[in-house]
Amino acid sequence: MLRRLHPDQPDSFAFTPANQEWAEAQITKFPEGRQASAIIPLLWRAQEQEGWLTRPAIEHVSEMLGMAYIRGLEVATFYFMFQLQPVGSVAHIQVCGTTSCMICGAEDLVAVCKERIANKPHELSADGRFSWEEVECLGACSNAPMAQIGKDYYEDLTTARLNEILDELSDGRVPVPGPQNGRYASEPLGGLTSLTDHESGRTQYNASAQAAVDIGDTVKRIDGTEVPLLTPWLKQPEAPQAETTEEVEAEEPRPAKGEGADKTGVTEQQAEAASKSKPPSSDDPKGEASQDEKPEATAPKAAAPAAGAGKKPDQLEAPRESGADDLKRIKGVGPKLEQMLNSMGFYHFDQIANWGPDEVAWVDQNLEGFKGRVSRDNWVEQAGSLAKD
Repeated sequence: MLRRLHPDQPDSFAFTPANQEWAEAQITKFPEGRQASAIIPLLWRAQEQEGWLTRPAIEHVSEMLGMAYIRGLEVATFYFMFQLQPVGSVAHIQVCGTTSCMICGAEDLVAVCKERIANKPHELSADGRFSWEEVECLGACSNAPMAQIGKDYYEDLTTARLNEILDELSDGRVPVPGPQNGRYASEPLGGLTSLTDHESGRTQYNASAQAAVDIGDTVKRIDGTEVPLLTPWLKQPEAPQAETTEEVEAEEPRPAKGEGADKTGVTEQQAEAASKSKPPSSDDPKGEASQDEKPEATAPKAAAPAAGAGKKPDQLEAPRESGADDLKRIKGVGPKLEQMLNSMGFYHFDQIANWGPDEVAWVDQNLEGFKGRVSRDNWVEQAGSLAKD
């Protein structure tokens, strides 16, 4: 279908002050240089304000986003949700004509629109107050047939009820959206047959219909004053509850020069902080800590054993004379996890390789911040292979 701009266009377009503020807030959702990603919500808000999408509106939004006019036009003409011609000043009726609605009487609803509004879709009624079109599936198949009027769904329609709705709109009244046959949402007309506990505590209308009634903007053109402007994405992000292995590996401090963090727990950052906080001594005029004055190791402490969580594996008080194995060779084990394992008495690959399901369950439950990591990354099998090397 060829979609072109209407030949009669207004001279200019401007968002209402509240809609302008809303539009500028939407742009902040996207990183610098990617403002064009806001094109669809801004075009939609322009259409909601005016009823249809005019050329000045497309150009205004394109300028806000630093886009060439042709790019904005490409988006507007591609998506059928954008109306490129004037619509009724009171309401534009979109009748769903896809399978479920067609079977349940959508063609009869279209006949009402042809009789009451105009013979062809997108034509204005004689008084300019109404227009209509047939659209593809609107996703309310269980409530067929239905139509979207303004921003809301009117479901379980009959020809008689659609005629009544048009009369109410003509008289300046706003019909309550949602099912029009008395049912609450999409449950059987006689009420719930299962999950009956949900019959209690509900609002007068279902969630979307109740919101439309509470806000009071059903069918009304949006001017931005309906609800408070919220920008939750601009708030400071909350601290993560737990680190993943990848995050731990990426953020793990580097060992101090000449020493491994897996042996001393001292990192470059810790050593630097200690040297800055310690006043210079006569023996150390530059304030550099001597080797004997390094900060104490701060290996992570193991979590307290979890009750009923498998069987505690055999532990060692210290590594064998040959020295501790490099447990970081196990996929998923970084310096922090290796220190935690050492503090729990696990230093060698063969220790881990000998864990049975009960031992794995115990360790999985007692790795604070890393629960489930043993079984998820299959440490036992990895350790078995490494122990043979």
